[in-house]
Amino acid sequence: MAGALADALFWTAAAAIAVTQWLILASTWRGMRQGPARGHSVREWTFAIAPAIALVVLLVFTWRAMHPDTVSVESVAPTGPRA
Repeated sequence: MAGALADALFWTAAAAIAVTQWLILASTWRGMRQGPARGHSVREWTFAIAPAIALVVLLVFTWRAMHPDTVSVESVAPTGPRA
């Protein structure tokens, strides 16, 4: 199980990633509004959103690696009534 310092570093990194991705998306939106109409908006949004999705997936895998016992699911079939 990860310690409190590892959790703090994870959430600090996650917050920094969220803020920077928000700024990237806002910059993309602003640039598309002010720039000339080129017809590349789908491609620009793809290149802006794809890294954000990849980072979310990376954070999920990182969290699962840090806390393997909190995300594992086990089911045990009942054996029947006990005598």
